[in-house]
Amino acid sequence: MKGSVWLAGIALWPLMCLAQTAAWPVNPQTSGNAFLPPSLKALQADPGSNPVSLWLDRGEMAWRDTATGPSCASCHGPASSLQGAVVQHPRLSADGRRLVNLEDQILACRTRSGKAQDTLESEEVLALSALLHHSAKGLPWQLQAPSTQQAQWQARLTQGTTLYAQRMGRMNLACVHCHDQNIGKQMRADVISPGHPTGFPIYRMSWQGMGSIDRRLRACYSGVQAQLPPAADPALRDLELFLKVRASGMPLDGPSLRR
Repeated sequence: MKGSVWLAGIALWPLMCLAQTAAWPVNPQTSGNAFLPPSLKALQADPGSNPVSLWLDRGEMAWRDTATGPSCASCHGPASSLQGAVVQHPRLSADGRRLVNLEDQILACRTRSGKAQDTLESEEVLALSALLHHSAKGLPWQLQAPSTQQAQWQARLTQGTTLYAQRMGRMNLACVHCHDQNIGKQMRADVISPGHPTGFPIYRMSWQGMGSIDRRLRACYSGVQAQLPPAADPALRDLELFLKVRASGMPLDGPSLRR
């Protein structure tokens, strides 16, 4: 009798797994926010408890800071004046040789205004990124090739497309294996999302802080046990471009929480 119960349990196990994953969306055009557990969804919806709110407050202070030179506000006015630019990054540099994402641009501006000690993951840089992304919330991603740099832009997009499908690391996996072929399935404590970058920058609970898409992509390299590219590596920018073109038309809904 015990053996029969045990065998019945084995037979029902696949159905139990399906029941656990059936509630998760499988639409490839779904934001990562839809894959948050109920506790994080509730936290994200409560501005009084959401840690992102503290980063937005810090971003507002940094936007008006004149301690070492002109503030962001003195050049640009309110942060909302740049909301259209937010959904168009990364962009090609003037010489067409590299892609510049929003954190790169913030870092360059702060360096020009005397804050040369900042890095890509500096808290002030991330706070400003959070503020700018929040100001553009609801706008669709709309990255397009500049009319004078179409060949260079297409080359970077092609490289990003190749990287997305390229197996790498000891696990011999590509982005496509998780974020196209296994959406909604459980992977350790997380549920696999389509991997759209609509919610960045993110406050990740395991980091206990805000992080950029650059940091998250490098974490994926680590996850498949591949050699980590350095921060701001051109490969990361190419992959970011592909991901944002892939998300074209989807609304920006960050900054957001992740496990």
